[in-house]
Amino acid sequence: MAKQLFRIVKLAFKKWFDKDPFRESAIIAYYAIFSLPGLFVLIITLAGFFFGRDVVNQHILDQISSAMGSETADQIKSIIQQQENETKKSSAWGAIIGIGTLLLGATGVFAQFQKSLNNIWEVKPDTSKSGILELLKVRLFSFGLILSIAFLMMISLMVSTLLAAFGDWLANQFSESLLVVLTVLNFIISFGFLTVLFAMMLKIFPDAKIKWKDVWVGSAVTSFLFIIGKFALSLYFGKANPASAFGAAGSIILVLLWVSYSSMIVFLGAEFTRQYADTHSGGAKPSEHATSNKANNEVVT
Repeated sequence: MAKQLFRIVKLAFKKWFDKDPFRESAIIAYYAIFSLPGLFVLIITLAGFFFGRDVVNQHILDQISSAMGSETADQIKSIIQQQENETKKSSAWGAIIGIGTLLLGATGVFAQFQKSLNNIWEVKPDTSKSGILELLKVRLFSFGLILSIAFLMMISLMVSTLLAAFGDWLANQFSESLLVVLTVLNFIISFGFLTVLFAMMLKIFPDAKIKWKDVWVGSAVTSFLFIIGKFALSLYFGKANPASAFGAAGSIILVLLWVSYSSMIVFLGAEFTRQYADTHSGGAKPSEHATSNKANNEVVT
């Protein structure tokens, strides 16, 4: 069992490196810069309907601050406010066009992410069956994932708030050593939410029929890699401060770096899912509106 797992990990890393993850992640980061304003506005609007815009907004900024620093969080806050102000100032037709542009921008990064996952699974949309409807399907899937992110954020926010309140009560009533248990519990819950989110991404976005049993294993590994990577990136950004040489543009550089590095981690997890599925389930067939791309990839390699 251990030998087989080692072989899967080794093969996944090799295939991941062969597909040039640096280039793929750089493309995702480029699209993310244009998608982030609309994406944040949508998530804040959807989750804010239940928890309040200010609470959700502050929760997002706290997460950004812990990962990339307070300066980057302040910069993104001003970008979000500017996006919201432009939408409010627009006329009726301007608002409709603005919302449409916002939706296209917010889903753009997910559309590109789908292409990268298709590359991992060596499938591609069937050009004879694709067109406007296929594009709409991709955008709807992307918007559905945004809704899912908002929903998971609501649940995560609620659980984190309850755990924080319970932790304060425990600290006053009992020994602070019990807070360790809460910290572990909070990690497990966060890991569970991430696993569900990555499972949806790995199952829905590729144009391949992947079995759920393979998806859950792959999403758990991806979540584990993502949590470790997030911690490592926080240390790296805090110690090295790689954006210090770029002045006013430093915050944007940090966002590009964070998205790029995080994408490489997710792609490695997706490649592990592919190799695990190939080993235990005989791989995955292309979906009804897709074809295999293995022949082309073999020619390129």
